[in-house]
Amino acid sequence: MPDCIFCKIVKGEIPSFKVYEDADTLAFLDINPIHPGHTLVIPKEHAENIFEISSENWAKVQETVRKVAGAVEKSLGADGVNMLMNNREHAGQIVDHAHVHLIPRFKGDGLNKWPHKEYKKGEATAIAEKITAAL
Repeated sequence: MPDCIFCKIVKGEIPSFKVYEDADTLAFLDINPIHPGHTLVIPKEHAENIFEISSENWAKVQETVRKVAGAVEKSLGADGVNMLMNNREHAGQIVDHAHVHLIPRFKGDGLNKWPHKEYKKGEATAIAEKITAAL
């Protein structure tokens, strides 16, 4: 994709702070990090999101995520790592190139967890059935 900023990073047309690269994936620091060390892992082959990436490339991205997450946690002395992927605009995706965020977490860092809700009576069954039917 000629206008994709992440494709331009892969091609070396835009500089980045690379932390890992192999034949199929690239990991680099997010330019607007939640915490220092916030890293993005992308497939080199363009795919807009989880719905478009091939299963082969998804497996390669996830292996890089596993490898880099361990390095982020260990090197920064983090207490944990959040792994997050936004898919489509209304889920918070800003760059239309599949990418996984690795966010180092520290005890007392001030990031709040998502609020949890309870299902109404019978609602969980109906939702599970809808999802299962779509598979």
